[in-house]
Amino acid sequence: MLLRLAYLAMTNTFSLVHLLPMSDRGKGIEILMLRHPLVVLQRQVDKPAFTPSDRLLLPDS
Repeated sequence: MLLRLAYLAMTNTFSLVHLLPMSDRGKGIEILMLRHPLVVLQRQVDKPAFTPSDRLLLPDS
């Protein structure tokens, strides 16, 4: 647990150090590059098919 916390702290620190010198344009480009694979993956995943028993447990929104 402590090792995982230390690992997460170090990776977040390195991410912050990486982002500090970047310009707003560079940050925008990186965000677009990271969003593209997410959009592609979302197109590939179908919505789950619920059975009538599942619908009893899910509230209407």
